[in-house]
Amino acid sequence: MTLKLITDQLKSVQLLVSGSSAFELNNQTQEPLTGRKWEYQLYPISWRAFENNVGYLKAQQQLELRIIYGMYPDVINNFGDEKEVLKQLTDSYLYKDILSYGGIRKPEILEKLLRALAFQIGSEVSYNELAQLLVIDKKTVSNYIDLLCQAYVVFKLPSFSKNLRNEIKTNQKIYFYDTGVRNMIIGDLNPLEVRQDKGHLWENFLIVERLKHNAYTGSLAKGYFWRTVQQQEIDYVEEVAGAVTGFEIKWNPKSKVKIPKTFLETYNTDVKVIDNENFREFLSSNQY
Repeated sequence: MTLKLITDQLKSVQLLVSGSSAFELNNQTQEPLTGRKWEYQLYPISWRAFENNVGYLKAQQQLELRIIYGMYPDVINNFGDEKEVLKQLTDSYLYKDILSYGGIRKPEILEKLLRALAFQIGSEVSYNELAQLLVIDKKTVSNYIDLLCQAYVVFKLPSFSKNLRNEIKTNQKIYFYDTGVRNMIIGDLNPLEVRQDKGHLWENFLIVERLKHNAYTGSLAKGYFWRTVQQQEIDYVEEVAGAVTGFEIKWNPKSKVKIPKTFLETYNTDVKVIDNENFREFLSSNQY
């Protein structure tokens, strides 16, 4: 109400209102400021901003470190103390904020759900399976995941389908806005070279970086994944003004990639292979 009063009565004053809790901001400013505000989403530091700030060489040297510990400013700025900072950030941000403003009565269920989602990045998520695993109903799973999306902990990547009967139409994948938060949730901060989840972690890192890029450049691109019943799959698909482009994400530039002809022919497009050598183009360009 104070913000509304200042905005209405002091026309020469411009207010900038920020906060780390999306819940708190939404709850307190939604109704009083309708029609009086512009909203901006500020994500963890983008790779492009990080590289522009520290330089190409230093950024390249820290690539694997950033995938493991993530891109939150406090984590980046406390080199050598990432583990402690990330733990503090995760404890306060994930649990206190969401529990305080999300109306969650069973924090232990939230914790188990987060761990389950963290182990499933890169895979399709079944609400029914999660409900059985956590011994709760499907609606509660859906509500909790929606809260985690509102709190900018995770986001959904829907399936892409238009022309084929055998395309997966309703499933979705769930990724974390920050891979460091994801790794802290499962308690695994081991180096990339010894990890079994390296491919899925790299996929999560690149897709969220692409999300940041699209948001900050005002792109109208929509992101999806594509799969058929026969297990043909494209990791990431973008559609802009009816034009469709596919992307296969691999950590190793020498990995063999088999592109489904069905996708190429159905959508009259091509598929780009993104790896740890050419990923900068994926994170800096709207054109392919």
